[in-house]
Amino acid sequence: MNKKKVAIVSISLGKGGAERFAGLLTFMLESSGFEVHSIIVNDDIDYEYTGALFNLEKESAGSFSVFRKLKKGKLLRNYLNQNNIDIVIDSRTRNILLRELITKFIYRNSKIYYIVHSYNFKEYFPSSKFWSKILYKNVQALICVSKAIEEKVNKLYELKNTITIYNPFSIEEEELKKKVLETKKVILYFGRFEEKVKNFTLMLEAFSQSKLYEKGYQLHLMGSGDDADFIQQKIKTFNLNGYVKILPFKENPFEEVREAKFTILTSYYEGFPLSVIESLALGTPVVAVDCNSGPREIIQNEFNGLLVEDHNTKDLAEAMNRFVDDAELYRFCKQNAVESVKHLSLKHISDQWKKLLNNQ
Repeated sequence: MNKKKVAIVSISLGKGGAERFAGLLTFMLESSGFEVHSIIVNDDIDYEYTGALFNLEKESAGSFSVFRKLKKGKLLRNYLNQNNIDIVIDSRTRNILLRELITKFIYRNSKIYYIVHSYNFKEYFPSSKFWSKILYKNVQALICVSKAIEEKVNKLYELKNTITIYNPFSIEEEELKKKVLETKKVILYFGRFEEKVKNFTLMLEAFSQSKLYEKGYQLHLMGSGDDADFIQQKIKTFNLNGYVKILPFKENPFEEVREAKFTILTSYYEGFPLSVIESLALGTPVVAVDCNSGPREIIQNEFNGLLVEDHNTKDLAEAMNRFVDDAELYRFCKQNAVESVKHLSLKHISDQWKKLLNNQ
């Protein structure tokens, strides 16, 4: 029996939640019996993947910049035709109307599925509602990574082909069974260093107000991105030198997550943050702001973490202190963490993708 051929088109496989998901999706689909092809626009690979890889950046090398995008489009079209791709799953950001109409034409002989990874719709929808409907209404499905995103899509665009499939965590069983005897006095953030999304200003100001450093606690920031220098400057602004440590990006920071007292998320917006579900899967509770979208669909306040009013520095500082000072609350959230995300395992989410792609 011939396998269905699926192409996952993404910006890259490097240093980001959507990019990490694209890598995970290759394993989910391969285990579900599909032939998987990854097509990346930019030459940036940090995350593991399986199946074939077609790198448009490398394949178009040597072209003049003005023609390079056109060449990438032609290369994409040829690859889909030559490999008889049945299904295209587009995981990119999509906000330039003309480019997306051309890309949709390039995909025309395949079944098309688009993913919306973020509540920031400027990244996925043209400014015109009319053209957004044209772009998405006749595709197989518009896959939203949170219920809040799907509700917003339906409210704004009245589309009938939406579905929510959450992001999974992918951690080996052996890794999940590892325990630490005692957590360190560390609050951990891990992810991209991008201030306009992650709001490090709020995180650092709240840590400063919490005065947890007086009890020996440190804030560790693990990742990479364009705003590393900005973060360093903010650390100085809040007089946190010596209390905040910046660590390099690590693909699987499981040991650091397990050893942390708790992890933290202060984003302006999200989609369905992998860092939160990975933290809980490893038994580490989370303090997160109630931003759109994702945290409130993962964190049950005072059950597996603390959910704080967004943009509220005082409440965030108080939440940090609660997890340090209230041993009973912390123990309760920690013991519930793992079970609270069992439904987000790779196997469970893989089954949802398999059902979607095989039923249409």
